[in-house]
Amino acid sequence: MANYADVVEKARTAFNSNQTKSLHLRKHHLRQLLKLLNENSSDLQLALASDLRKSKQEAVLFEIEYLKNDIVNALGSVESWMKTERPDKPLINIMDDVLIHKDPYGVVLVMGAWNYPLQLTLLPVVGAIAAGNSVVIKPSEIAPATAKLIAELVPKYLNRDAFPVILGGVEETTQLLKQRFDYIFYTGSTSVGKIVRAAANEYLTPVTLELGGKSPLYIDGTVNMDIAVKRIIWGKCINAGQTCIAPDYILCTRQIQNTFVEKAKQLIKTWYTDDPKNSPDFCRIVSEKHFVRLLDLMTNSGSIAVGGRHDKKDLYIEPTILTDVKPTDPIMKEEIFGPILPIVIVDNAYDAINFINGSIKLKSKHKSGI
Repeated sequence: MANYADVVEKARTAFNSNQTKSLHLRKHHLRQLLKLLNENSSDLQLALASDLRKSKQEAVLFEIEYLKNDIVNALGSVESWMKTERPDKPLINIMDDVLIHKDPYGVVLVMGAWNYPLQLTLLPVVGAIAAGNSVVIKPSEIAPATAKLIAELVPKYLNRDAFPVILGGVEETTQLLKQRFDYIFYTGSTSVGKIVRAAANEYLTPVTLELGGKSPLYIDGTVNMDIAVKRIIWGKCINAGQTCIAPDYILCTRQIQNTFVEKAKQLIKTWYTDDPKNSPDFCRIVSEKHFVRLLDLMTNSGSIAVGGRHDKKDLYIEPTILTDVKPTDPIMKEEIFGPILPIVIVDNAYDAINFINGSIKLKSKHKSGI
């Protein structure tokens, strides 16, 4: 196991010796990161395919090009972001010269996620570099091919001391979180988010937590159902539903449900054929652990109206729609994070709002231990 105190100290020395702060160096590091993406696109696509069976389209659109566009935006904006501001002054400061200087935090820890293992690891790094920080980069071990490639490529393009990459699982992450950072950015689950926050509290370190949750949808008779079905199924099926802002469940009347199910069934067939398992455009579940969790939710909740086929060996779960779902079913108790879409029957928008608000209140009570 690496000596993480030394890693962080080298990153702090790099920051304190001004190896990351100037406009010139910020732009240089951003251009180098852009160069990394441009020169290694094929290898990055292969790594993403290895981890999640991502198609070229999904790898390029949601990971590689997404990052490149963000870097280009940062390159065009970083100079204005760095400028000192002169805010409006209240009466008490009318005789003062009031300025707001934009100073970097220092050593930032970025902990990436496995569902978009390239984008969700390097996107916060782009922001941290643009702000003049050094960055300790920790990719997710659950997407090992992408994590390994990031560890191999980043030192070839960026300052090794200022931007080290740490590989490892729970033990390594636990030891890393014992170090003192100036800012922590974590993307992932609520359970790990609590651990990250607790570790940060030891030093009163500011934290950004980008966590998951249930994203409900309400459909009524005023929608263009053809458009609604396309958008919902697209959002639920990209990355096999392993997206934190994917549609989690639908609330609607029984009549709307019947129409939605029929149109969705035909659309899935059009997009992924009669056998989505053999479609080159449909991803896989990231691990056996997540596959088993999803299968348990699917088989113990509601009735399967569309899909339901699965293959543990291939980590494949077909795009699936559940009906007759009750609020007490297991699938309504946690974020799904997979290609399974439950439908809960309500009579109107008022009932849908009350259902959503009631779910939020229940989760809040559970989290606070009440």
